[in-house]
Amino acid sequence: MSSHILILGGTTEARALAGLLHAADPGLRVTSSLAGRVAAPRLPAGEVRIGGFGGPEGLAAWLRGHAVDAVIDATHPFAERISFNAAAAAATAHVPLLALRRPGWVPADGDDWHEVASLDAAAAALDGLGDRVFLTTGRMGLAAFAGRPEWFLVRSVDAPDAPMPARAEVLLDRGPFTLDGERELIRRHRLDVLVTKDSGGAATAPKLTAAREAGIPVVVVRRPPVPEGVPTAATPEEAAEWVRARARGAGDVTAPGATDTAGTR
Repeated sequence: MSSHILILGGTTEARALAGLLHAADPGLRVTSSLAGRVAAPRLPAGEVRIGGFGGPEGLAAWLRGHAVDAVIDATHPFAERISFNAAAAAATAHVPLLALRRPGWVPADGDDWHEVASLDAAAAALDGLGDRVFLTTGRMGLAAFAGRPEWFLVRSVDAPDAPMPARAEVLLDRGPFTLDGERELIRRHRLDVLVTKDSGGAATAPKLTAAREAGIPVVVVRRPPVPEGVPTAATPEEAAEWVRARARGAGDVTAPGATDTAGTR
C-alpha cells in the first residue's frame, strides 16, 4: 500500500511540495488541506480537502481514519493555531510531522524597520511614523487599526472583515507583486509608512524594497515560533527529501538544512 501524506496549507510552498511529491511518485497519495478562507484558492496537484478538522482531536481522528503516514505543516507562517493543533494531533496519532517554513525577511542597509510582536503593537507603533499607511497584513485582524486616525490603503486577496479603519481604501489584489508596481502604489497614494507581517518569500517582498527606496519606515510584525520539538524545512525540496527519507525507512530524520526547532526569523 502506498504512503499517504497530508499537507496542511494553501501557501506557494505547499503547492510546490504537492507538485514535487506527485511528480516524483504518482503512486504516492498526497492530500492537501486548505482552510477555505480564500474564495478562489489555487489548487495543488493531488487530492484536496477544504475546511477545518474540528481542533486537534478532530485532526488526530482524521489522521487515523485516513491512514496518514506523515504530515507537512506548510501553512502560512502566521497560522499559529493550526500549527499548534497539528503538533498536538500528530503527537496523539503518533504520526511524524514536519513544518515547512519559508525563511523570514532580513532588513537591508537603508531600511527603517520597527519590529513588533503583534498587530496591536503594530497599530501602537504608528504614532509619529506617518499619516498614510500601506497596510498589507491581510484581511483578518484589522480591528487592531480600527481606532487609528491615519488613512490606510488596505491590500488583501479577499474583501476584509469589519471592523476596520474608518479612513481606508481597499485594494483587492494577489501576489506576486512587482517592484515597479509597488513603487507606483507608494507614489500614487502618497504612502509614508508600511505595515507588514514577516511572511517571508519573494512574492510580496518588493514592497520592502520600494519602501526602502522611498525612505519610508516599515512596521514589521514578527512571526510566531513553530511549536517546540517540531523539525523544520526551509524549502519544498527539503520537505520532499524528508518524505522520501521516511519512505526509505530512514526513521526519525530531518530534512537536509532543516532544524529541530524554529526561531522567529
